[in-house]
Amino acid sequence: MLSTLPVAIHTAAWVRRWDEDLAPHLERAADLGFQGAEVSLLGLDASAASRLARVGAGLGLVLKCTTGLSAASDITSADRKVRQAGLRYLRQAADVVAACGADLLTGVIYAPWGTGRTAGRAERTDRAADALAEAAPVFAERGITLGIEPLNRFETDLVTTAAEACALTEKIGAANVGILLDTFHMNIEERSFSAAVKTAGRRLVHVQLADNDRGAPGSGHLDWSDVFAGLGAVGYQGWLSLELFLRSGLEVSDDLRIWRDISPDPTTAARDGLAYVRRWLGNGELGGEPADTDDRTPPIGAGRDEA
Repeated sequence: MLSTLPVAIHTAAWVRRWDEDLAPHLERAADLGFQGAEVSLLGLDASAASRLARVGAGLGLVLKCTTGLSAASDITSADRKVRQAGLRYLRQAADVVAACGADLLTGVIYAPWGTGRTAGRAERTDRAADALAEAAPVFAERGITLGIEPLNRFETDLVTTAAEACALTEKIGAANVGILLDTFHMNIEERSFSAAVKTAGRRLVHVQLADNDRGAPGSGHLDWSDVFAGLGAVGYQGWLSLELFLRSGLEVSDDLRIWRDISPDPTTAARDGLAYVRRWLGNGELGGEPADTDDRTPPIGAGRDEA
């Protein structure tokens, strides 16, 4: 049942730099009532990951991990040395994810993030599949699942839809490789949220939620009835995670092309987004409006003061 799905938040909602200390953000997530938190491997080593694992465990948070490949670790490259560097990065990533105590690594693990190239697309896809097939057992030994994330056309040319992600996972052929769907990217590339979810089907291992401008769910114009109808139709039993990018003028926001503030306060946005998602999860009729709640659940954008 969707009402039992756990909800996490990516610490990117608060970070200014990828390499900053994430422990305070884990504390914020726990204070807001999230059951888990996603952390990026960018700027994270095994030592810092072990500390985060202890912090998360003390807060009762389940940790999940995300990452993206760089041009120097491009497993789609025609240059064998570059592909080998990518495999070394993935093997190191397995150690860091394990140090986090996490069982999931998702993101742009098949090509450089933010790099769009159209030449040799089929060949690059084959090289990505071969490399991930080689890396997958390293993660499986640690009990870690990999999630292929389709991105929008402005961030990659290789995997932009659920159908393309399915094709890649089939090429990889590893039991611990599945698909992550992100509503922000789906809004650009998919014609139907529910149809994309059904395409992923049993391969769906994780879902990230954000509205059309990467703000909190419920603050924009996405058709959330279609999103949750799809999740209900496939009997999804994994995690939901809010992945919000909200503030301009930061190192992280430059990477994500956030040129204006999406929300004046990320903590308020996170709280409102969680309340909105939980209203949907509490609704047995997944084609209509989110279920009504008592007066303790404020409307989206209520702008409460911080304690």
